[in-house]
Amino acid sequence: MDSNEREPLDAAAPPPPRAPGIAGLSTPYRVVTALALGAVAVAACGHLALVFLHVAPSNTVSKRHARTIDGWIYPEFEQNWKLFAPNPLQQNIAVEVRAEVRTDDGRLVTGNWRGLSAEDGAAIRHSLLPSHTEQNELRRAWDFFTTSHDEDNKSTGDRGALAEEYLRRIALDRLDPRTPADTSDGKGGQLGRVTEGRIVRIQLRGATTEVAAPKWSDEKADTQTYYRELPWWTV
Repeated sequence: MDSNEREPLDAAAPPPPRAPGIAGLSTPYRVVTALALGAVAVAACGHLALVFLHVAPSNTVSKRHARTIDGWIYPEFEQNWKLFAPNPLQQNIAVEVRAEVRTDDGRLVTGNWRGLSAEDGAAIRHSLLPSHTEQNELRRAWDFFTTSHDEDNKSTGDRGALAEEYLRRIALDRLDPRTPADTSDGKGGQLGRVTEGRIVRIQLRGATTEVAAPKWSDEKADTQTYYRELPWWTV
């Protein structure tokens, strides 16, 4: 071999391929990811356990930890059924709201009733992926209120104030203080005139109608709509 010739340098070796998934992360990131996944798993298992104890028949564990279970379940995760004993609804209940607003020129105007349940129904009708919130949030909030209050809308237990606050919060979230449709017409305004203003108070009511019996049944049902109006709540 000619002394002037040099052997070619070995090409630099390519780095080893990175392992897929968590194994490909550095050690600190693997630790953080593992801790995060562990926390999510523990929270999910805890949630499922509390929901199971809530819907299961009364037992020693659910009685002993009733305060903890109720504190976690109510109001966001409340269930409308009991394990081994479903309770299907036999009424159509529509929740409506109206607002009393202070207009920019100082007048106090009461708006028309707005059908919140009808809006939810329109949103989920013909929807391939209906929202769980639109299907259940308002209905469960109303049921939560009626089961924790008597016919005079007075609280019957410790959860009454929580039910009232939950229902009020949902209604206010649906209303826009500056939306004309929410405050059009009513006391203090001219018929057909659209009025805008700042919400001062809100009032809710429930319209309950029994589900009519099928044609082949001899059962008779009173299908008249009955209204339950709640007191005005100051915002």
